[in-house]
Amino acid sequence: MAETLREVIKKTISYHLKKRKGLVFGQCLTAVGWVGGTLPKLGEKDGLVDLSMADVANGGIVAGAGLSNRRPIYVIRYQGFNWFNAPIILNYSCKSKEIWNTPCPIFIRGIAMEGSIGPVAGSSHYSIYYKMPGIKIISPMTPKEYKYTYKHFMKNDDVLYVSEHRKSYDNKEELNDIIPKKCDLIIFAISITRFDALVACNKLKKMGYNVGIANILWIKPFKVKSNWIKKLSKAKYGGLVIDDDYTSGIAESIAYKLMHLSNKKVSTLGLKDRSAGFSKKTDNLPPKPKDIIKKILDIIKNN
Repeated sequence: MAETLREVIKKTISYHLKKRKGLVFGQCLTAVGWVGGTLPKLGEKDGLVDLSMADVANGGIVAGAGLSNRRPIYVIRYQGFNWFNAPIILNYSCKSKEIWNTPCPIFIRGIAMEGSIGPVAGSSHYSIYYKMPGIKIISPMTPKEYKYTYKHFMKNDDVLYVSEHRKSYDNKEELNDIIPKKCDLIIFAISITRFDALVACNKLKKMGYNVGIANILWIKPFKVKSNWIKKLSKAKYGGLVIDDDYTSGIAESIAYKLMHLSNKKVSTLGLKDRSAGFSKKTDNLPPKPKDIIKKILDIIKNN
């Protein structure tokens, strides 16, 4: 029976603690839910360490563990807290290897979610890390992708930001690229938007449009498949990068790279440029299938 992404993450953490004698840090790890069911029910003696609520200081504790080569996994329960956790990791851990030839490998689990949780905690904010040298960013949404991510981390000595999303934890399926021989447009989807991109793609097909999907796993370095560029360069209406972060950052950067490589126009779609509130009326959610369809139809209409 296929495992959910949640189960894979939980087993990965258990293996890291029990077999690799690693460390896992974070706030409220042993609270109700055990971080969405992704942590084994272990304690501090096993290496599962609950940190204080001093968000800014916690990054320094994890950086120290990274320097000791304990290969810490740092759980950031809400990606909005990146704004508090990131300074020491970005300005020390990410630069340590380059400047002092001292690697500081850290596996950062940045967990995104949205929906009536206010302007600080919600949404994805991996763009904060994006421009800093010495960091790699990956966004696994499937069981196989997560296994690959952990293996990559253990074989290398980088600071690796792993952008997760709670809505993906029940997923058991792999997400494959869907690129028809003749594409009207190609969607380049990041994180949780990959699921709604598939829904939108199927609805557009019924409307008579051949829309492809390219699933972005590696954000930094942005790993481009040659087939993506080949098909994009021939796509009638170019491409669309969709993200669950604000577009002024990673989405626009990736769109620029795709345009440069394909000589085709690539648009972007992400969070609206406003703060989220604590209700459905004030939420700021990732693009839904209807939003993606509307954006693509507008591109086609104005092309």
